Amino acid sequence: MTDLAVKNAELLFTAGLLDKLAAMQRELGGEIYLVGGTVRDLLLGKQPGDLDLTVSSQPKRWAEQLRQLTGGACVELGREEGTFRIVTPQGAVLDFSGFRQGTTCIEDDLRRRDLTVNALAAPLHEFLYDRSRAALPVLDPTGGLNDLAEQRICAISEQNLLDDPLRLLRVFRFAAKLGFAIEPETLDQVRQHSPLISKVAKERIAYELDAIMATNQAHTAVLGLRDCGLLWEILPELRAGVGMSQPASHHLDVFEHCLEALRQIELVLADLPSYFAEGGAALAAYLDEHPKRLVQVKWAAFLHDIGKPVCFGTKEDAQGGRITFYNHDLRGADLFTAFSRRLRRSREDTEATARLIAGHMRPFFLANNQRKGKLTLRACLRLIRDAGGQLPGLFLLAMADALAGKGEDSPKAIEEEVSGLFAQLQRIEQEHVAPVQAAPPLITGNDLITELHLVPGPLFRTILEAIEEAQMEHTISNRAEALALAAEIAAKDDTSRGQRVKSVDQAFSEYRRFSK
Repeated sequence: MTDLAVKNAELLFTAGLLDKLAAMQRELGGEIYLVGGTVRDLLLGKQPGDLDLTVSSQPKRWAEQLRQLTGGACVELGREEGTFRIVTPQGAVLDFSGFRQGTTCIEDDLRRRDLTVNALAAPLHEFLYDRSRAALPVLDPTGGLNDLAEQRICAISEQNLLDDPLRLLRVFRFAAKLGFAIEPETLDQVRQHSPLISKVAKERIAYELDAIMATNQAHTAVLGLRDCGLLWEILPELRAGVGMSQPASHHLDVFEHCLEALRQIELVLADLPSYFAEGGAALAAYLDEHPKRLVQVKWAAFLHDIGKPVCFGTKEDAQGGRITFYNHDLRGADLFTAFSRRLRRSREDTEATARLIAGHMRPFFLANNQRKGKLTLRACLRLIRDAGGQLPGLFLLAMADALAGKGEDSPKAIEEEVSGLFAQLQRIEQEHVAPVQAAPPLITGNDLITELHLVPGPLFRTILEAIEEAQMEHTISNRAEALALAAEIAAKDDTSRGQRVKSVDQAFSEYRRFSK
């Protein structure tokens, strides 16, 4: 593994890119290299996401000229050594950087990087003039080729970790991404310097953590983060769950249960049909509809019980004191939101995961009612409505939670119940929800004003949701029945009494204001 096949490298370049780079190299001179993850992935037989290029000088001019030649877009990424990203109209992404930290040759640049497997380079400048070459030599001043062959993650030096403490976290990101083992000396260095992660910008930490969650080895990575102390530096809230006992339905303490839920959801995601006999297509579509969906679900699995320590209590019953965690789902959503905002993660990702955590007990409530023969259509409809597009995520989370809780009081067939209940809700959604949502509403807010003379306000939403729910339950089917139900709800609502409108025009003005 000492050369890089040209045919593999050429696949990275969309039509005409090599010619453009050759023309630029003739004008600008100097050296140009494929570097880092691009070379690593090519050697592993993987398709790199982006093209990482290092030039001996003027990376900004290289990027700007390629932008002009391709008609693409250019953005500065803001790293110390100066990195400029080009996105071509064909979708190719190329990052240009100069030699880092004042170095003057590619070998010294590579020695300043984080991991040996990321410190590889293949020169392009001679190949751009002579395309007859069958292979490009791989420059490897730190032993990365051997570590690739041995499937080992090794820091280049302890000083490099200290120069940018984010690299402490990147050790685990690349171990998870590549499925490699971390070399013991590197682990010792991370353990010794883990407090330094507090000096790193929060957004950079969030990026690495999300990248870990996007792999299929997140559980293994989080175990490593715990063992070296990085996890407690980043998420100190989790310490409170270590050693905290749970009811007899669980066999693990709160923290270990969260870890096990993360392990289980990775197993579920890897083989959906084995866990969900029906509804696999809906689950797969849910995961595919958003690029961060997988990350959102896995964060929810790992942190679904983060609220338990602050909700711990005991309740006396016939068997003595019983452990309780009332409202831990809602408190957990709040705690996750605070953590996510602390890392300056996006509002969309934060809200999606918090919603899963807040609702993670709902499938179990329905399963418990079903076990007792008390499950109603209304309860199913309300979960479908409240979950919105997150219903598949709730059941993925419920499956992982059930698999992670194997105490003596855990229902014996809970996984089958979760799977069957999801299939049942899918049928209810198709038979009761979809037809109503596809049809025009029986009445609108305008009707509440003109027919019932109500003043616009929060009651409007209550009434319209109740009518939609009744329509889904097939207890009403026409406009007259909808108006009758609306009048009945309004009559029982204290806030609506004495608030009939004096002017329809005034009411519509209020309605428009309220609806904004």
